[in-house]
Amino acid sequence: MTTAIAKKMTFEEFLNYNDGTDTLYELENGKLIVIPSESDINQRIATFLLIYFSQLGIPSYQLRMKAELAVNSTQVGVRIPDLVVYSEELAKVMEGVTRSLILMDMPPPLLVVEVVSPNQENRDYCYKRSEYAARGVAEYWIVDPIAQKVTVLEWVEGFYEEQVYVGDRAIASPVFANLKLTAAEVLQG
Repeated sequence: MTTAIAKKMTFEEFLNYNDGTDTLYELENGKLIVIPSESDINQRIATFLLIYFSQLGIPSYQLRMKAELAVNSTQVGVRIPDLVVYSEELAKVMEGVTRSLILMDMPPPLLVVEVVSPNQENRDYCYKRSEYAARGVAEYWIVDPIAQKVTVLEWVEGFYEEQVYVGDRAIASPVFANLKLTAAEVLQG
């Protein structure tokens, strides 16, 4: 369960915020949202996908777990997806940065993957969906171990077109044509 910290803050305040802990935070409409530790299955799924995309030939400099991504909701906010695949252009821009934060003026990632946690369905299916679409993220996966499905969203003219995969149905990726995965394989982690 995520919890919000009451004080509203600007994007600039968020960039400079340090509470002296290793706690991860997202910024949502000016609210600091504590990101809790991931469940074992969520960690396994994200790690499985990281390894899979690496074996698919995507170089390590294009793969990130828990990178920060600036998005625009009512105001600029920050999301921390479970997995991000950078484009070559974004990877070049990110070279040498001191913080793994993709700013609004940077190219969008090729792929963002969110693994749904209990009681977080609305954030992953609704809020983040519209934020990532507005950000121009080419492909957004919502991996839902609770509902046992993988939703692949393809960015088309500012909106996402959705395909839902369950069981042994092969996932079709608009960005990664050589992908050979089923929903069941992803959900096993």
